[in-house]
Amino acid sequence: MIGSVLLGVLVLAVGGCACVVWAGRGGSRWVRAVATVTLVAGELVRRSERKRRRGVKSTAGGDD
Repeated sequence: MIGSVLLGVLVLAVGGCACVVWAGRGGSRWVRAVATVTLVAGELVRRSERKRRRGVKSTAGGDD
């Protein structure tokens, strides 16, 4: 079950990347829409990762 979900996510990611490349070469309207959604989703993931990293304090400094 989990394997099929991960496979589905992988297919969506690869398809989104293909649409980004295709849109860069002048694809149709739906290709540009999928590419925009893919780029926005990637930016949201990047921002959430930055916020998560900021919230984690380093314990390697020896502050006990």
